[in-house]
Amino acid sequence: MWFATTVIITIHQIHARVATRTTITPPRIRNHVSNQFSINCTDCHSNNAWQPSSFDHNTVYPLTGAHAAIAINCVVCHNGNYNNTPNTCVGCHSADYSSASNPNHQVNQFSTNCTDCHNNNAWSPSSFDHNIVYPLTGAHAAIASNCVVCHNGNYNNTPNTCAGCHQDDYNSTTNPNHVSNQFSINCTDCHSNNAWQPATFNHNTVYPLTGAHAAIASNCVVCHNGNYNNTPNTCAGCHQPDYNSATDPNHVTNQFSINCTDCHNNSAWEPSTFNHNNVYPLTGAHAAISNNCIILPHKW
Repeated sequence: MWFATTVIITIHQIHARVATRTTITPPRIRNHVSNQFSINCTDCHSNNAWQPSSFDHNTVYPLTGAHAAIAINCVVCHNGNYNNTPNTCVGCHSADYSSASNPNHQVNQFSTNCTDCHNNNAWSPSSFDHNIVYPLTGAHAAIASNCVVCHNGNYNNTPNTCAGCHQDDYNSTTNPNHVSNQFSINCTDCHSNNAWQPATFNHNTVYPLTGAHAAIASNCVVCHNGNYNNTPNTCAGCHQPDYNSATDPNHVTNQFSINCTDCHNNSAWEPSTFNHNNVYPLTGAHAAISNNCIILPHKW
């Protein structure tokens, strides 16, 4: 008795047999074994002909730039696994990242996304230009190759304000004491980016500190009281308490001008620089009332 036998032969088995029976190698065929291609022919071919292959790598990952040079060496990236090939920079280039020493990517804690600093043509030169984000000029240029000083591994939220990086410098400064004087935390208000000293701020361009004011030049809080934007620049703005407390003569009662320079210079309150004789000589009976300024209606 004869029995029917069902034989299942895969495409791979058929073509493996065909391949053993011929010595003809189609032109420009990549070595399927060394590249560890899938043995499912339909992944890369139609059933019309071997060539051209129906697989287009650009639909999955374009092989441009430096990647184009290894386009025919599939195993470099795929290593026999065509289903889970990484498509991230670090997925393929972790070893390059770890071995980079100029600058050292690990020590500086650079991003593992290669495209943040490189294009796909070559590692060098880097396509990253720090000046586009923050120009490294003056004293900052000296630490241009020491990225971790400012970034500390966080390249997404690096502060771009003075205080964001220099708060410790501000807090530790004692000559003059920035904290007690309540100076602005915007370093550029008083400094250039070349060095802390000398300060670029010149008080004389805003208000000259001469005479009695020179004696408090290093005690900024006396006048500013932490507000360097709205500091008054009039006599009464700073000296209203002096005006109110003056009793010899009483400035409030006598309704004197609140412009101190009408009667004083900026060296000292006394002696007063006002000389009534320059305006109206107080002689005779007028001399008897020279200290009683308010007898006549106030009009200075």
